[in-house]
Amino acid sequence: MNKIVQFIKESHSELKKVIWPSREDVISSVKVVIVSTIIIAAVLGIIDVLLLLGVQVIFEG
Repeated sequence: MNKIVQFIKESHSELKKVIWPSREDVISSVKVVIVSTIIIAAVLGIIDVLLLLGVQVIFEG
């Protein structure tokens, strides 16, 4: 039981040392992730359509 209490106390003291990002930093990072995800999805979608068209041309032609 003492080890659990010690672990909780040490964890709490370590969390006090953490430098948490500001709300603006988090919002900015989320925007970057969303935009980059949309761009990558669009690029992969275009590549998928082009490959599908290429395969159709090869096997139908």
